[in-house]
Amino acid sequence: MPTPEKIYDLIIIGGGPIGIACGLEAEKKQLNYLIIEKGCLVNSLYNYPTNMTFFSTSEKLELDNIPFISNNPKPKKAEALEYYRRITTSNRLNMNLFEKVDFVEKKDDNLLEITTEKTIYQSRNVVIATGFYDIPNYLNIPGEDLPKVYHYYGDPHFYATRKTVVVGASNSAVDAALEIYRKGGDVTMIVRKPEIGRRVKYWVRPDIDNRINEGSIKAHFNAKLSEIRENEVIIETPQGRQSMENDFVLLMTGYRPNFNFLEKTGIRLSDDGREIPHYDPQTMETNVPNVYLAGVICGGVETHKWFIENSRIHAKIIMDNIVTKS
Repeated sequence: MPTPEKIYDLIIIGGGPIGIACGLEAEKKQLNYLIIEKGCLVNSLYNYPTNMTFFSTSEKLELDNIPFISNNPKPKKAEALEYYRRITTSNRLNMNLFEKVDFVEKKDDNLLEITTEKTIYQSRNVVIATGFYDIPNYLNIPGEDLPKVYHYYGDPHFYATRKTVVVGASNSAVDAALEIYRKGGDVTMIVRKPEIGRRVKYWVRPDIDNRINEGSIKAHFNAKLSEIRENEVIIETPQGRQSMENDFVLLMTGYRPNFNFLEKTGIRLSDDGREIPHYDPQTMETNVPNVYLAGVICGGVETHKWFIENSRIHAKIIMDNIVTKS
């Protein structure tokens, strides 16, 4: 790999909303920075379902007091993509897209070396703002690797007229079930608890409850998917083991941060099952000096703890600390 040509004050890993927020704050502090994103701009958001509506209102998704004007009470995915894209281009943020970071190492000269699939960088500080949407929570059941199984949901048209099983009871599962049903799909939900999840958007919950109660969407509660076959699925229910004809399976079972990447960097994780990374909430600095965390990754497996609206502040906290230490 080529030798690093320069030393950055800061490299930000992750080009999502919080990575962008860190870039904006770095600009204000006149830090020499680079954002590195493994996919497209706001890659995780881009891969959200086509018709997704945010839980938050637009002002809670704003960065750096830049107005987010939406035509809807709750903004849509397309509006958010436009908003974050315009911020990035208008402010000419220094960002490399489609470049995956493989690992971060502490060097003897107190610099951090960031190795990507393309080159090597050196920086005095690193911010990890990689979110949690990269790795699905797998069920580890027979047939999960079949081509008809998806851990990500895009457009409901794909499932029209097909028999689709949706596993899960969160916002993503409920949105998928309702949209596919309204595009003519035959939908069955499999829920391991006795009811739809408590965190489902309040304006959506009556809709899914009514569709289930009237039988438009079938649902098995206190149930689990035990096997996926080419043309059927096997479900364990309180009434016993059942076989059901099936064309597609959507496993909306959530996602998890790349803990392996954090551990390779030297960041300690809690051993209580929550895998919360070690960091100082006053500075966002981890146990690895000059390596910081920002955004939802701070919550470990508790991916519902941090959102754009309550982790935007991480950017200012981090930049203030970097400037104070320098």
